[in-house]
Amino acid sequence: MPDSSGDTAEDTATQVFADHRELLFSVVYNLLGSVADTEDVLQDTWLSWVPRNRASSAEEIANPRAYLVRIAVNHALARQAAISRRRETYIGPWLPEPLVTATTTTNMPDPALRAESVSMALLVVLETLTPLERAVFVLHEVFGYAHTEIADILDRTPSAIRQLAHRAREHVHARRPRYQADPRLQQQVTERFLAAALGGDLDALLQILAPEVTMWTDGGGKVRATTLRPVHGRDKVARMITGVSTHAPQNIDVRYRTVNGDPSALLFADDAPFAVMIIDLTPDGNQVSGIYVVTNPEKLSRIEDEK
Repeated sequence: MPDSSGDTAEDTATQVFADHRELLFSVVYNLLGSVADTEDVLQDTWLSWVPRNRASSAEEIANPRAYLVRIAVNHALARQAAISRRRETYIGPWLPEPLVTATTTTNMPDPALRAESVSMALLVVLETLTPLERAVFVLHEVFGYAHTEIADILDRTPSAIRQLAHRAREHVHARRPRYQADPRLQQQVTERFLAAALGGDLDALLQILAPEVTMWTDGGGKVRATTLRPVHGRDKVARMITGVSTHAPQNIDVRYRTVNGDPSALLFADDAPFAVMIIDLTPDGNQVSGIYVVTNPEKLSRIEDEK
């Protein structure tokens, strides 16, 4: 009779991987900010995982979750050099690929995927860390791993991990103080901002924008570029928005969804995704401190037209 033990081991390995895939995706996406790269890393993780389980002489893995996270994180770090080279030739500001979900109070994500952990604003700040600092920050601050666990994942000493964690935390908090905007308020301000922006209402924009507001627009050189660098300051941002609004398609359809955990706006033209817009509020919630607009078609290709 044929030996079915290999098939059984592979079936078990497949199920274990599937059980942890959502966690692995979230961890790697937070490290890379790209869905395509994240999927490639998960494929590499799978290819490393299955042979380990097929080997008849292999010892049983006591903690598959920890083992898979370790493989995924190290595969992600190994891709960083290639990703960095690719971004050196990227045209204009680079923003993470938006993750879009329906806006709903039910079916809330796992606590490890809470809004702040995957917000566009935080991901932009994480881009300024070294790959190791980012890995330590994400694993510790977002997913709650202890320094000793991270030391095992990254093959570093606990003291080295604590130093990396301290540097990363100081760097992130200096650029983004810890606070969580009220989702309902963020939705309301997003709607007000978009009405003023699409209507070209300069006075309304000047009222809603914070004095030190910054706007990032990521077109990747594939659509008409509005700016090759982030734009800083209320007057410059407001005038840029009113100028751009005069060239926007006339048949813009706005749909409100959750993007990277935040209430945000999806703009469609002729039933095709035209832009994703996320705003960040000041700590008091009264004004817009950051605007993130993704128009690169490659980063919008996974967005479905759900009316």
